[in-house]
Amino acid sequence: MNTIISQKIITVCNEKIAKKGENVGLSFYAFFTNKNDNPALLMEVAQWWIMKHQLDHFEKATKIRDMVQKEL
Repeated sequence: MNTIISQKIITVCNEKIAKKGENVGLSFYAFFTNKNDNPALLMEVAQWWIMKHQLDHFEKATKIRDMVQKEL
């Protein structure tokens, strides 16, 4: 994934963790607005989430944040 979306994922994860605690879960849709204004980027993140890592629909934000940080 590109650096911009990676940083956004880390930020969103940190915000969710701060608001709801360490066990908060999220899906890859959490990083996008309700409008499908960037389908290519949505598919890039979906491929990373589903195809590359075979993650469940909902995963802990801490897990996703840590995975993305390792890839930066």
